[in-house]
Amino acid sequence: MEVLKMSARELSKQIREEKLSVREVVKAYRNQIANQEPKVNAFISIDDAKLEERIKEVEAGIKNGKYKGALAGVPIAIKDNICTKGQQTTCASKMLENFVPTYDAEVITRLEKAGMIVIGKTNMDEFAMGSTSETSFFGATKNPWNLEHVPGGSSGGSCVAVSAGETPIALGSDTGGSIRQPASFCGVVGLKPTYGRVSRYGLVAYASSLDQIGPIGKNVSDCVALYEVIAGHDEKDSSSSSLAKPASLPDDYYENTKPQDITGMRIGVPKEYLGEGVDEQVKQALSKTIALLVKNGVKIEFFSLGMVDYVVPAYYIIACAEASANLERFDGVKYGYRRSKDNELHDMYKQSRTKGFGKEVRKRILLGSFVLSSGYYDAYYLKALKAKALIKKSFDEAFTKFDGILAPAYPSAPPKIGTSLSESLQMYLSDIYTVAINLAGLPAISVPAEIDKNGLPVGIQLIGDCFMEDKIFKIAAAFEQMRGPFPMAWEKEEM
Repeated sequence: MEVLKMSARELSKQIREEKLSVREVVKAYRNQIANQEPKVNAFISIDDAKLEERIKEVEAGIKNGKYKGALAGVPIAIKDNICTKGQQTTCASKMLENFVPTYDAEVITRLEKAGMIVIGKTNMDEFAMGSTSETSFFGATKNPWNLEHVPGGSSGGSCVAVSAGETPIALGSDTGGSIRQPASFCGVVGLKPTYGRVSRYGLVAYASSLDQIGPIGKNVSDCVALYEVIAGHDEKDSSSSSLAKPASLPDDYYENTKPQDITGMRIGVPKEYLGEGVDEQVKQALSKTIALLVKNGVKIEFFSLGMVDYVVPAYYIIACAEASANLERFDGVKYGYRRSKDNELHDMYKQSRTKGFGKEVRKRILLGSFVLSSGYYDAYYLKALKAKALIKKSFDEAFTKFDGILAPAYPSAPPKIGTSLSESLQMYLSDIYTVAINLAGLPAISVPAEIDKNGLPVGIQLIGDCFMEDKIFKIAAAFEQMRGPFPMAWEKEEM
């Protein structure tokens, strides 16, 4: 159990100093997966033969000095919409249940160069469309803090895998809060980087202008270490930024960040985020966070962000429009599920897509096709793009005054399984605190704040200006020190 309690950085240090072996570490996590999976259903696939081969390769690489980075030898779970060569990538859909990519996503290539080990592919909402991890073809993922509740989505499997002790660190993707919201629900740290900071090459697209791969870990320091591995320009991705990322800091920099290190910083809190519809437990967590920051010399100012009423409609119009275009390729011809009983071409298309996609995906494709159709493009899609530009302008104005913006990650505690999907509109409206960040292309990090009266974690969100990840890392790391230790779900079970 000592292995499972270590941070990813600690594990790598122990491995590089030959106090632990790679095999020993992977075995400990593999055993925990076997123990937890019947309860939480966080993984879709684990390739043990490939895992064994990789263990040998990494052990040799560490021994001969090939791998010596801050995460060398560390196992990692990968969301199942990120392509892995020779290993299933299903997007949690019947449409791709047997799809095996012939290439690795750029982030996987970078992980392997850093000496990390992909332990398995994690469950998610189908094609990343959902906020609960219930729309998966492979069954719902459950929150390890309370199995009756959802873990959030769409990167629920990755967040659960970290929280349940099945992996020390993971990758997810964030289109409108898909890392930050489940990170809040599961009591882990999740980062959505600036759009363009991390390559999207090999990420199966939901909404191309909004999607971004990001790290999930036990603490801020682990997330920073993984961010440093995957961030940087990639010529294979036309949306990848050529702006150089900051030089790596010492391994223990964020672990040793003190509250006084952020004294004098200015943080804004949007008034609109504290209004009607916010759960009292969430307000309480935010109030305690503000009190801690003020106590340590941070200047907090409440301000009006503006455009909040337009955020959710603009997001869903743009996201669904892009989804309808991106998912057009899945027609049962070249790859994916094919309804073989249909001899007529158009019937084959219709039946393959009807049976291959789940209800939520079909709903969003239809909505996207509608807003892009003749006669409605100007009325909906074009207006949504204009709203997106104004939302970005509102944030730009805010960052002329603030070092960061503090907000809830979600307006309520994790709902019970089965309650959200029956009220789709309510589920969409609940994304109000997260989707604006994707529309504006900003970085944001979700950090656990407290455990509520029902024993479920509540997270807060720190938002930064474009390519200013280092500022929100510093604030988040200092807040961790103020807050004190926060258990993972599996550790709480043992307490």
